Amino acid sequence: MDVRICLLLAAEAGLALVLLWSAGVLRKPAHVLCAALLLAAAFVLRGLCLNYETSDYTQFLTVWVDFFRTHGGLAALREPVGNYNVPYLTFLALISSSSLSDLHLIKLLSIFFDVVLAWSVMQLVGLFRREAAWKLTAFFLVLFWPTVVLNGALWGQCDSVYASLAVLSIYLVLAGHPLLGVISIGAAFSFKLQAVFVMPVFLLFWLTRRVRLRHALAFPATCVVMVLPAVIAGRGLWDALTIPFQQTGSIGTGLNYNSSSAFALVTDMPDPELAAKLGIGAAALVIVLLAVWFWLRRNDCSDRALVLAAAVLAVAIPFFLPHMHDRYFFAADALTLALAAAWPQLTLPAVLCEFASLLGYHAYLRMRYLLPMADGALALIAALVILAAVLALELRQRSPLTGK
Repeated sequence: MDVRICLLLAAEAGLALVLLWSAGVLRKPAHVLCAALLLAAAFVLRGLCLNYETSDYTQFLTVWVDFFRTHGGLAALREPVGNYNVPYLTFLALISSSSLSDLHLIKLLSIFFDVVLAWSVMQLVGLFRREAAWKLTAFFLVLFWPTVVLNGALWGQCDSVYASLAVLSIYLVLAGHPLLGVISIGAAFSFKLQAVFVMPVFLLFWLTRRVRLRHALAFPATCVVMVLPAVIAGRGLWDALTIPFQQTGSIGTGLNYNSSSAFALVTDMPDPELAAKLGIGAAALVIVLLAVWFWLRRNDCSDRALVLAAAVLAVAIPFFLPHMHDRYFFAADALTLALAAAWPQLTLPAVLCEFASLLGYHAYLRMRYLLPMADGALALIAALVILAAVLALELRQRSPLTGK
């Protein structure tokens, strides 16, 4: 491996240590040493994954980088290349002029956002658990969580980008920074359409007066700023803004793609089109029911209830929607892990979601099924039942869990 890549990886580990120091959780030399050793292990693990190539890289990512390399770099953003949003394509255009391996640079971006995700989860958990030990546990749980390691460092995917920004947006709103929260979820959506699995929580934020309507203006403004590189290169503003909706055609027409969604439970669907519509309706119904529920409790709704609702949305929406892929529960993995880090009695939903996701990862990375995907769907049903039950108790009793 190029020594420059090793230095960049080490720099990301150093950044993680600086973030922990600035968060005030490393108060003694022993804490610094322990954190440094854990970070070394987390980043050595990622370093061992950097040379692994998947078909997603060989058939798509490196092809797009080559396109930018041969068509003028950033200037080629005017062309409809790839099926990712402008911010990620801008990154690919930028690295196209580098002498470093595009495979390694692509993975380093995802690893950087692994750190951002760990920090965001730590900050979210810190709203409820102020002790350093709780925060450090949350941070390192994320860095060592299997799907977080596999998604970026091994697979070369970038789900940590949108997920980290989505979790950060929840933290910012609950910490009293609604405008920054809207900007963060806007950035998440601008990177990847899958941010919509978390976005409905902002409806609940509005209903419970954590976010005002005037803050919503920051969302389209953020989206415009994020596509400016393509606009400057000559692509139409509307075309650049609507790339996320153009992507829906690239998701595929199959009801399920190695995902632990509801459609993994039925292998022979007599009317796929009707089934897809029913799934979309079920996902919409979840949002409506939560909205009504929170509107009725808008005057005495706890922050815990909103985090629980965000987790329910991140699990339920991709569970019911058709055409879901193996990686689409990444935000659910992150949010249920945050719940487990804050309240260990909620560990089971996090484990169930991780199990369901790992079945899809195994199916793609090993090209065979470890267990039927229906087992993952059943695990997600169990996780949803637990989360919904705890949310009902939280809304009814206000504080059934320990902590804030």
